[in-house]
Amino acid sequence: MHFIKQLLKIYALFALVFFLGRFSLWVIYFDRFDDITFFESLLTFVYGLRMDTIVISIVLVIPTLLLALTPQLLAKTTSKVLRAYFVAWLLLFIFIENATIPFFAQYDVRPNYLFIAYLEYPKEVVSLMLKDYLLELIISFVMMLSLGYWFVKSRFSDFNSAYETPYIVRLALLLPLLVVLFIGIRSSFGHRGANISDAMYSKNRIINEVTKNSLHAIGFAYYSNKKNGANLVKKYGKISLEDAYTTAKEILNIDFSDTKRPFYRAEKTHFAVPNSKNLVIFIQESMGAQFVGFSGGERGLTPNMNELGREYLAFSNLYSNGTRSIRGLAGMTSGTLAIAGKGVVKRTKSQNDFFTVASLLKPYGYKSSFIYGGEARFDNMKSWYLGNGFDEVIEQKDFANPTFESTWGVCDEDLVIEANERFKQHAMKNEKFVSVMFSQSNHAPFELPENKIEYVEGVPKQSVKNAIRYADFAIGRFFELAKKESYFKDTVFVVVADHNVRVYGDARVPVDMFQIPAVIVADGIKPQVYDKLATQPDVLATALDLIGLDLHYPILGHSIFSDTKTDVALMKFNDTYALRKRDKIAIIEPNVAPQSYIYKDKKLLPTEHDTNLEKAALALITILEDMYDKKLYR
Repeated sequence: MHFIKQLLKIYALFALVFFLGRFSLWVIYFDRFDDITFFESLLTFVYGLRMDTIVISIVLVIPTLLLALTPQLLAKTTSKVLRAYFVAWLLLFIFIENATIPFFAQYDVRPNYLFIAYLEYPKEVVSLMLKDYLLELIISFVMMLSLGYWFVKSRFSDFNSAYETPYIVRLALLLPLLVVLFIGIRSSFGHRGANISDAMYSKNRIINEVTKNSLHAIGFAYYSNKKNGANLVKKYGKISLEDAYTTAKEILNIDFSDTKRPFYRAEKTHFAVPNSKNLVIFIQESMGAQFVGFSGGERGLTPNMNELGREYLAFSNLYSNGTRSIRGLAGMTSGTLAIAGKGVVKRTKSQNDFFTVASLLKPYGYKSSFIYGGEARFDNMKSWYLGNGFDEVIEQKDFANPTFESTWGVCDEDLVIEANERFKQHAMKNEKFVSVMFSQSNHAPFELPENKIEYVEGVPKQSVKNAIRYADFAIGRFFELAKKESYFKDTVFVVVADHNVRVYGDARVPVDMFQIPAVIVADGIKPQVYDKLATQPDVLATALDLIGLDLHYPILGHSIFSDTKTDVALMKFNDTYALRKRDKIAIIEPNVAPQSYIYKDKKLLPTEHDTNLEKAALALITILEDMYDKKLYR
């Protein structure tokens, strides 16, 4: 029948577009399928078709209704509408499949919540695309124009012919076709419809990513972020709140008595002084452990970080909360762990009365600031910092005469010069201060000022390694300036990454790519390399210990000088969590059974279920959401 034939032709065309996109990824990443057989890798096209069918079935619902319900009299008008409708979807599919390749190369996954998040900042994104992905854009638009023109001019689709099927027959076919589309959308006869986890048929993470459909993955990410809260957490498993808090207390080794302020406790300083010290937290954009010598990385790439590591307190086995800047900012500003779904920096209930170092130290007379070289509206940073105790936010527009501006803001050297001037002003007024600085030069398209560093041989001038080297130069410049000022001896400085530059790998969670460097600089501190497992909240707790105040706080970590310090780290990779306790790791993700591993030689080796550790992972996810929802983290 002509009616059904037209729908099938559209289905086949769209399925072909998705197949070609998946085939391109299959070819590009074939060398990363070494732990599965060739036949198993081919199953990606079978399972992938299931994901594609979900998307195509959704697209076909409206055309099916129109073709079945509109009378012959409206055939021409309906045909024009449907032609425009399908052209729009075809262009979108081609664009998304083209965008998937550079996105996959950057983040090692198909487009996800990051894809959506960056669309909130069109100016930066457009600038980045024109500078870093111009060729890819040109190729994409050529393909879109060519195939769009072909679709409009060819006789591939002839919706007028669908009306050759009698009206009464089209009406009779409507219900069966809608049932077929409903089955295609659910892609399951079970209690639950198919979701993103149904693409994960293999133990190889990369082939699972290839199997997904990019548009479906984006839609799922959007839906998941809209569904932040208990409903999202339930997908990880079931546990009562009472049991969750009891288990979380045990795994974190933090006792508390007030259920209205979980984890809030008294912490006595190990470094009591007559006058407490200032605190500066300098967060480095995407500085992974592989770039810094004391954390096992390259020896000569970051000489300033390495020197600080030799002279002061270095963390050589530190792991980030997640893979986004907002996770690292929350970890180093609030001492919290990564909540499921959207991070607390962007969530509504944490825009005020959420614990931060600024609110902690304000009663002691500390002035507070967040200093960033870009536009602080990005990732909602300005609103979050100002709403949670920080006195001021200094951003790009507040730099009077910057020496260099890139897509993302002023350079890191301008940042540290501005920060030093402000700290000098605090010292002149005898004001205590706490400040969080956030660098941005290590960000694609890696635009750097000239004549500041010796470029790394064998790599492009605008590359990650040169950006890392420049970031290290700015760190050195900062301490060169600070050591000349009176505030230096009265200040505890933390230099720490927000996350690694690019978290990738074939494992369900590439744990090694969460490793980041950190160093704490303080006058008179004994040189030490802390090589036990640590988290960003541990670094914050250690820095607060060093300023010399007895404090009360809910930080989900411990000072390394405390006998309560545990070897535990929680890492969030997309929607998947890895809870590490020494060398045991439990991995938990939505709608998938938890799994336990031994972490050895930077590899995850499957082992028998550690039910206690798996339960602890679920407990942490649960209590993090509960504390956010009830505004208990304060």
